[in-house]
Amino acid sequence: MAMIDLEKMLDKVKASQWALVDIDWDAPGAETISAEQWPKLREFMIDLVWIEHVGGRGFAAMAKNAPNETLRQLYTYFHAEELRHANAEMALMKRWGMLEGDEVPKPNTNIRLAIEWLERYADDLPYHVLGSVTPALEVALDGALCKFLLDTVEDPVCHQAFEKINDDESRHLGVGFTVMEMEGHSKTTIQLIKMLAPVLDPRLLVGMAVHFPLLNKMRDNVVNMGLPEKRLYDAMSRYEKIGGRTDAGRRNPVYRVIAHHNRIMADRSNRWYHRPVDAMVALTDRIPERFLPKVPSWVRDLTWRSTG
Repeated sequence: MAMIDLEKMLDKVKASQWALVDIDWDAPGAETISAEQWPKLREFMIDLVWIEHVGGRGFAAMAKNAPNETLRQLYTYFHAEELRHANAEMALMKRWGMLEGDEVPKPNTNIRLAIEWLERYADDLPYHVLGSVTPALEVALDGALCKFLLDTVEDPVCHQAFEKINDDESRHLGVGFTVMEMEGHSKTTIQLIKMLAPVLDPRLLVGMAVHFPLLNKMRDNVVNMGLPEKRLYDAMSRYEKIGGRTDAGRRNPVYRVIAHHNRIMADRSNRWYHRPVDAMVALTDRIPERFLPKVPSWVRDLTWRSTG
């Protein structure tokens, strides 16, 4: 994946917009979802819907702090596309009988905590931190979760929807890795070291305490559904491989920290990492509903309806 021309990418993004109405959600194929497959697939889809919004909220923050107008416009489009992806995934859930009426599925506890943290702090985080974290999420989404779903589900409408979603995600990744590489260009050693300073920011430390158990929970959920662990490891390795394809990319210290963490997270044999993080997952699962943060007001934008 070579560095891209951001102006040309913006033109391509503008020309590639699509809407839910472009897909025939009543076409044959919904019956291919088996009764045995249905419960785990429903939980998978709920998580997928909300992961789209975690990524979308990150893009919104990046649009606010983008270093130039072209990137600001790109991230604004990407934010809207993540919402569209979530709505398309809800349309699939409605098609498969997983939603009643205008029901919006509830995010799990770890996702609710992640969204609350993003709502509070994302707009104030350094651009280069979000610029390195977001591609890691996109790689996991595009390289593991979405591809696994398409291997698992035969419904042709699902494949049609994810052909559009994956095209969007490929553009997100192209921009993401280009930005990561740009951050490593023309930086002195002192400037590169300073890029790591936000890791000690209390807000980011709280974010790690939220982020790590979310990743562990999602990892185990998809593995329990049948995702081969090697597939997940390969997706995480893709972030490291593409992000470190050049000297400039490898010079980005935030990229190096994330790549190292991805290797640890994907490897269940590393007990020194997974035991305490699993304990954090267990602890968050015990938080009473009344103590959880409210779902943000923008949840009303979630809809499976083609006119929404």
